[in-house]
Amino acid sequence: MRSIKKGARCWAGIFLSALLMFTMYACTGKAQELESSVKNESFASESVNLGESDSPAVSSEEDRLQERGILREELSRKRSRYESLEYWACLEKDSSKPADVFLLSPTVDMGTAGNYNLSLEDAGMKEKLKGAMTMQRGIYDGTARVFSPYYREAAFSVYSLPKEEAEPYFEIAYEDVKEAFLYYMENYNGGRPFFLAGFSQGSDMVLRLLKDVFQQEEYRELLIAAYCPGWRVTEKDLEEAPWLKMAQGETDLGVIISYNTEAVEVEDSLMVPLGEKALSINPLNWKTDGTSAGRSENLGACFINSEGRITSEIPQLTGAYLDLRRGTLKVPDIKEADYLNSSFPEGVYHLYDYMFFYRNLQKNVGDRYAAYQESASAAVA
Repeated sequence: MRSIKKGARCWAGIFLSALLMFTMYACTGKAQELESSVKNESFASESVNLGESDSPAVSSEEDRLQERGILREELSRKRSRYESLEYWACLEKDSSKPADVFLLSPTVDMGTAGNYNLSLEDAGMKEKLKGAMTMQRGIYDGTARVFSPYYREAAFSVYSLPKEEAEPYFEIAYEDVKEAFLYYMENYNGGRPFFLAGFSQGSDMVLRLLKDVFQQEEYRELLIAAYCPGWRVTEKDLEEAPWLKMAQGETDLGVIISYNTEAVEVEDSLMVPLGEKALSINPLNWKTDGTSAGRSENLGACFINSEGRITSEIPQLTGAYLDLRRGTLKVPDIKEADYLNSSFPEGVYHLYDYMFFYRNLQKNVGDRYAAYQESASAAVA
């Protein structure tokens, strides 16, 4: 069995170029090399830290929950950058769709200008962020209004830093995500059921949001599900936030849907490093026990460009099964030669985490919404 083993810095270098190609070009069956340069800029924006409070430390769980409520009330009174449309890649507030999705884009800023976070003053980078969001939104927008904020995502270069040095830049990204989400809840949600969704760094940000603010029952009651492909969720995450639940089936509610796609022989990746185990579900048969799903269960792989147009669709592209040791999603029917790229080692199909299973994910969004409606109706009866 072939093992792909890279050091942290090697992985980071590989990762630096991966998702830029993902956001700029249609995936047509073969990833293509991309050369890109980013204008030199200085990072000058400052954040409104909505995660801190001037109130004294609290000791009881009741006081902590009360404090969070105060923070939400303060947010509704103070001005937020997310009052402005220019800080939203998509703000579908007037649609009649029955649910919402709070959707977060993956990384698009290479950090080649020496910056460690995307600047919200950089129109070019914001356009790339919007393109990355547009490639995903078709999974959700048949059912849900789309709310997708621009945020100061960590640049690719951050992944080459030691964890303790990198974390402050991810925290900057999360400050924006949290501010945007709380603003959405206070001003646009109106008690509507919603999905959380992301990909890659966007999935990491969704997980942080779930761990931070979803201890509040009022949020959990409205959450249909959180789609987080392309980043790992571990047992440690569940221990840190015991209110989190992983999906166990096709229509369970308030759960996290997560997986990372790779070839059978892969043993190591940036998303699931060697020796770690992720918690996952198979998006073809919605099982967590390793049961293999055949190609016939794949409703269609869709390859999409940054304008949201499907450039190629392949029914029954591949089956899939979960590797219970790594917790990754193995795709035995993919020919590596057809999906070679200069961004990831052979067999690491991070770029295609949702494209390979696009139609199944799209159907599942509708199925989970229907299950939520049925559950809500039963509760009222």
